[in-house]
Amino acid sequence: MAGAGTVAVAALITGCADDGTATIPPVTSYTDADILNFALNLEYLEAEFYLRAATGSGLAAADTGGTGTVTGGAKVTGLSTAQQNILNEIAYDEQQHVRFLRTALGSSAVTRPNIDLNAGFSGALTAANSLSAASATNPLLPTTFNPFGSFDQFLVGAFVFEDVGVTAYNGAAPLISTAGITAGYLAAAAGILAVEAYHAAYVRTTLTANSINQGYTAYPYAQFANRISALRAALGGGNETPLSGFLAAPATVANVGTSTVVAADTNAIAYHRNTDQVLHIVYGTFSPTAGATTPAAGVQQGGFFPNGLNGNIKVTQS
Repeated sequence: MAGAGTVAVAALITGCADDGTATIPPVTSYTDADILNFALNLEYLEAEFYLRAATGSGLAAADTGGTGTVTGGAKVTGLSTAQQNILNEIAYDEQQHVRFLRTALGSSAVTRPNIDLNAGFSGALTAANSLSAASATNPLLPTTFNPFGSFDQFLVGAFVFEDVGVTAYNGAAPLISTAGITAGYLAAAAGILAVEAYHAAYVRTTLTANSINQGYTAYPYAQFANRISALRAALGGGNETPLSGFLAAPATVANVGTSTVVAADTNAIAYHRNTDQVLHIVYGTFSPTAGATTPAAGVQQGGFFPNGLNGNIKVTQS
C-alpha cells in the first residue's frame, strides 16, 4: 500500500472552486496510504455513530488499533422491527468499511482518533440555527439535539454524515495514483461511495416522506436537515442539494430542480469535496456568532475530532 506511489494534490486538496476561479495554493503530495487513511478516519466516525445507535456499543478493539476514546452515543430505543433492521444494516456496512480499509492499508493503517459525538452534534445544531433567522414557517430548532433519542433524530444525525461521505469519496477518487488504480484502490473507493450513496438516499427519502405525510412545520426534522445542508454549504464550499419544496436554498447552495433525494450538480453528477472542505465540516470550524464568514487555514481539531484526525491529512490549508 505504502509503495503505491504519490499523487499531486492541487485543486482537489487546496480548495479550488468548481469553476476554477479560486487561487490554488502550492501543491502538496500525498501517498495513496494518506488518502485511504483520511477515508479511514471518517469511517471510524461513521461506524462509531451507527454501531452505538444500533447496538449501544462501538467498534471492537481489533477494529481500531486499540487507541482513541469515543464520547457519547447510545442505543436508539422504541424502534419498530423495520427501523432496527435499517440501523443494523447501515452499522454493519460502516463496520465493514473500517475493516476493509484497515486490511488494505495493513501496517500503514492509522488507529482510531478520539471522537466526540456529543460535541460534534451539539456544535452542528448551534451553528445550523445561527445561519437562519426564525420565522412563522421556519422556527428555530430546539437548543438540544440527541440523535440517539429517537428514530427521527437519528435520521438527522445520519444526514449530517452521509452526504459528506459521498462527496468525500468522490473528491478523493482522482487522487489515487496510477499504481493505486492498478492495485484496485480506485475501484474499492467507487464501491464504498456507492454504498454511502445508498445510505444517503434512504435518509433523504425517509425525511422527505415523513415531512410530506406530517407537514413541514409539524415535522421539524426536515427543517433541521435543511439547516444542516446550509451549514455544510458554508463550511464545505457549497455543493449541497437541500430537501426541496420546504426551505429556500441559501445563495451558496446549488439546488438542482426539485430533487430531494439526489444531491448532484446540473449534469446529475454527484458533488465532490476536497479534503480541506471535509475537514472544515467535521471540525465544525465555521462560527457565525464570532463573525467568521469563511473557514480558515491551520485548523487541526474540533467538532467530532477533538484532537484532530490521525495521519498526514489533518490540518486545513485554506
